[in-house]
Amino acid sequence: MSLIFGQLVIGPPGSGKTTYCHAMAKFLEKLGRKVAIINIDPANENMEYSPIINISELIKHEEVMSHYRLGPNGALVYCMEFLEANIKWLITKVLNLKDHYLLFDCPGQVELYTHHKSISIIAEKLEQNLIRLCSVHLVDSHHCSDAGKYLSSLILCTTTMLKLGLPHINVMTKFDEMKKFKHCLDFNIDFYTEVLDLKYLLDKLDENPFTSK
Repeated sequence: MSLIFGQLVIGPPGSGKTTYCHAMAKFLEKLGRKVAIINIDPANENMEYSPIINISELIKHEEVMSHYRLGPNGALVYCMEFLEANIKWLITKVLNLKDHYLLFDCPGQVELYTHHKSISIIAEKLEQNLIRLCSVHLVDSHHCSDAGKYLSSLILCTTTMLKLGLPHINVMTKFDEMKKFKHCLDFNIDFYTEVLDLKYLLDKLDENPFTSK
């Protein structure tokens, strides 16, 4: 069997996952690659693309909320557990895309990557079926405007990387918006993208009454 490659696109709500998947698919298609976007976020109602595989074919977020009287997050956890239990449904569909590069548009709820196992198990099951993925973690550049937010993002990225156990890259998004808060930046862009000496970041935390020791 031949290997299938792709990206697990993750990140908090609003970080730009769906936009990234759409833009990356168009970019790869321009290079002559066959691309398949797979939506495994059951709460994603504003897709800019037409997914080749959509979790809503298997389970619907709103129906879970209504039937089990769950809130949005509880229903999302249920949907991920249901996908994990029915992973053969996903694997069968993905294995029909052997000549495609895969982009998985994932849910944004943080607890799915820090306190819950379903997505890491799903990634592991895909790996066992010769589907080789890397995780692409999107981070909103607005977090650079506050040392506490930026540090929280670093912790989340590290926790997610360890939890998923995949080759991992962090991508800072919405750079065009940085001009709106450039006056709030304590350091130049390289500091944030390269995660340079964190001692300077700790000094900034001490200057803030909410994050000081």
